[in-house]
Amino acid sequence: MISLVPTGEALSVLCLGAHPDDIEVGCGGASLTLAERPRTTVSGVVLTGNDARTVEAEAALPQFFPGASVEVLGLRDGRLPAYWEEAKEALESVAAFHAPDLVLAPRPDDAHQDHRLVGQLATTVWRDALVLHYEIPKWDGDLTRMTHYVRLSEDVALRKVELLNKCFPSQVHRDWWDDDFFLGLMRIRGAETRSRHAEAFLAPKVLLDLGGARR
Repeated sequence: MISLVPTGEALSVLCLGAHPDDIEVGCGGASLTLAERPRTTVSGVVLTGNDARTVEAEAALPQFFPGASVEVLGLRDGRLPAYWEEAKEALESVAAFHAPDLVLAPRPDDAHQDHRLVGQLATTVWRDALVLHYEIPKWDGDLTRMTHYVRLSEDVALRKVELLNKCFPSQVHRDWWDDDFFLGLMRIRGAETRSRHAEAFLAPKVLLDLGGARR
């Protein structure tokens, strides 16, 4: 096991979501864990959301990471590929004043077109950050082998599910939304790390700084 950044050093994290709840479903446990880390800042950008969903998004991430800021861009849900230019422009505008160490975004091969676009744009907009792509379980059944994991304590896993239900009342009626659904995936990823619960991420490119000279 290795640490992303040595304990005590500053860490800036940017979370990207296509929809309100993407960030919390995909990396809510990691966000709760980061909240215990000193000198860490977290902010979120969500590309779609109507008025009611925007209210949920703006209130949710600070529940997972106190002090987190959230910006909702309000593009059209389910149609992001048709608004590629607007999405790219919006993220470039964010990048103009935000150079995070770590970007958390949906998988670039996600079956949902909105998730997929955000994941693809993340690596083109933030070329000098470590980009870790989170997974969003869904009807499409597009889970795959992941490359990086964050172990979660039992308390964090249960707190994640509790907050998902609390923060997203507009979604709890969905037939796939329940505690077993979220805990089940965390349990599977936990087994892959010889722990009880975990969240998994995909990293297409990781630069290792071993102290050598730049070439």
